[in-house]
Amino acid sequence: MAEKPIRLDTVDDYDRLFGLETLHPLVNVIDLATATKHPTHFTVNYGIYALFLKETKCGDIRYGRQTYDYREGTITSFSPGQVSETEMQESMRPTARGIVFHPDLIKGTSLGREIKNYSFFSYNSTEALHLSADEKGIMLDCLANIKTELLRPADKMSKRLIARNIQLLLDYCLRFYNRQFATREKSNRDILTRFEALLDDYFQSGKSRLNGLPTVRNFADKVFLSPNYFGDLIKKETGRNPQEYIQGKTIDTAKTMLADTGKAVNQIADELGFQYSQHFNRVFKKVAGCTPSQYRKWLAAT
Repeated sequence: MAEKPIRLDTVDDYDRLFGLETLHPLVNVIDLATATKHPTHFTVNYGIYALFLKETKCGDIRYGRQTYDYREGTITSFSPGQVSETEMQESMRPTARGIVFHPDLIKGTSLGREIKNYSFFSYNSTEALHLSADEKGIMLDCLANIKTELLRPADKMSKRLIARNIQLLLDYCLRFYNRQFATREKSNRDILTRFEALLDDYFQSGKSRLNGLPTVRNFADKVFLSPNYFGDLIKKETGRNPQEYIQGKTIDTAKTMLADTGKAVNQIADELGFQYSQHFNRVFKKVAGCTPSQYRKWLAAT
């Protein structure tokens, strides 16, 4: 029988799971070396945000069916709605440090307005962030600053300063992820090449007519990446997000069909996966600057 997930809807829920002191009802800086409870196997359903710096390899964390790619100096993160399974080695004690915070903490703050920009919260288990020693020091300094603020008597500036310090921590994560993307340039180019081949096959094999227009999630799944990580990778490599890239490829394919076949515009739209030829016309004009019929006439005149 599958283990029932533990719901972590509040910061206190997390603190009680590990026997930690709750410093604030909406946020806590975590140091699992101070935990008084040490569960060895548990599945949690997050209702809060969580970000951890793993300082030793002490067990496995699974998100979905995959195991997190983590070792010393690795960042893992979770957002509300995610479920993860953790299995600790019996002889090991976790030494992770990090932060947990409730969505209510950031309501009405700049972080609350920008939280969706931190797409790494939705990355897959194999897409963890690996830190250098210097980067690890920066992250620990950020956590220490938040902890200092939590230990101060609360005043009217407390919420703003805590939220800003959390945002600084997350901004550093973005910077370090950008560095990680750059240092994995070869593997990223391999993924882009695979993406292009899959797109070509999607149109050439007739899948577009059967299944409709290609989606980002479909291709992310095929290269074993989360849609968010896949999207960030493609944007770093091409300057365009995957949807824009797919749209460009679709219109390039349409141009070839307009040039090399005598098929009617509505037939081409149907074969590319558009439900309505009017939609095809709008997308084509948006990308190419003219309608499909105008493009075909221009070709004939050149």
